[in-house]
Amino acid sequence: MATNEVDEYIKRIVNHRGVVGVVIINADGIPIKSTIDNSTSVQYAGEIQIIIEKARTLIKEMDNTNDLSFLRLRTKKHEVLVAPDKDYAMIVIQNQADSQMH
Repeated sequence: MATNEVDEYIKRIVNHRGVVGVVIINADGIPIKSTIDNSTSVQYAGEIQIIIEKARTLIKEMDNTNDLSFLRLRTKKHEVLVAPDKDYAMIVIQNQADSQMH
């Protein structure tokens, strides 16, 4: 995917109601694109990378023909949506109250 396509995709996501930010990380958990400040991006990237690795390990141990395709974490304030891929992962942070389906 070309850089301008990625940027357009991120813009569309950020324009959804309640979205606080988007962080794209590489396979090493390093933020390569972000719509939030660097410090917060690095913090999310590092912690989410650990969760992705643990979740993948759990799924592989349960069924080695399966793999992680999506992760959703909910807190009192935010909902964190994670779409991991082989080389990259997209993290979307949104306000929890705005993420509930009505």
